[in-house]
Amino acid sequence: MAMALVAFLVLFVVGLAGGALGDKFGAGFLSSPLPHLQLAAEKVTANEQFPGFTITNTMIATWASIVLLLIISFFATRKITEVPRGLQNFFEAVFEYFINLAESVAGRERARVFLPLVMTIFLFIVMSNWMGILPGYATIGRIESPEEFIHHAEERVEKQVKEAEEKGETVDEHALLVSELGNTKFSTFNGEGSVGITPFGSVSDQISAVDYLEAEEHGEHIVPEGQQAGILVPFLRSANTDVNTTLAIALVAMVLVHFWGFRRLGFFTHLGKFINFKQGPIWFFVGILEGISEIAKVISFTFRLFGNIFAGEVLLVAMAFLIPLIGIVPFLGLELFVGLIQAFIFSMLTLVFASAATVSHGAEGH
Repeated sequence: MAMALVAFLVLFVVGLAGGALGDKFGAGFLSSPLPHLQLAAEKVTANEQFPGFTITNTMIATWASIVLLLIISFFATRKITEVPRGLQNFFEAVFEYFINLAESVAGRERARVFLPLVMTIFLFIVMSNWMGILPGYATIGRIESPEEFIHHAEERVEKQVKEAEEKGETVDEHALLVSELGNTKFSTFNGEGSVGITPFGSVSDQISAVDYLEAEEHGEHIVPEGQQAGILVPFLRSANTDVNTTLAIALVAMVLVHFWGFRRLGFFTHLGKFINFKQGPIWFFVGILEGISEIAKVISFTFRLFGNIFAGEVLLVAMAFLIPLIGIVPFLGLELFVGLIQAFIFSMLTLVFASAATVSHGAEGH
């Protein structure tokens, strides 16, 4: 116990000295610059694969989660025995828990219908969330050159200038470009390759995008010899930190919820929950509120999962920036727990919504 405590204290001191805080006092040998955080998923290639289509890092992470689930399912089911062992035993226990839970919510008949979707959502979300904390996520990627980054900023400025000219307004194009670049900073990487790794001990070696632009305009080079500047665009980023992924899962869940409602109750009975002219104006407005609530469910599904996972990623990045080695450890455990809970909440709400959608108004008490 005493040795473990001493080791923890040593790692804490080394991490504190090697991080961004220690960099202010001349250390910072483990520090790395904060990555360029943005809500939208980053494109892993500079060019489009097809017109209007570019592969993003969250897309690759989604494929990786699917492939890993397929591999695990293969090894769990390739030698099924009457007395389960190993992976088969683990997954049978998980499925038995969800089957019993689904039956307690929706009854035996409907539970068997809802379970494939509920389990698919749970397994995909929890796998994606847990893979998001693996080494390599957000640390290895393509180096986006300053010229590429500035070019994209110039394109946005051109659109703003064009819109201003159409309104008869005069704008300072250079000032707009400086505003677009904002506080963006380029990291420095050794060598000239297009693939980079977040460099250690480089938190002070960043170059402001505005300074780089002004230096280039004056024909100066402020990047050290043998190095290149740029922004690291990671090849992998947790799938659920992309709002498009969480929206897609939410839409699939709610479309199937209403599909089951139409199939079980009939088209007009299920639709009558939202469009009701027969029972007077009060029930008509109740139906409108029901329709609004269905839209709210999609929004809630989408942003609950996205917000929690994206915030967790930012927290891990911040702690790794401030206190490398030891500062991130307790939060890794927290992210494992949050990833599991978010997957469980999403799947259970899908089950509850599906159960409610397949019961007509007035039958809830039965």
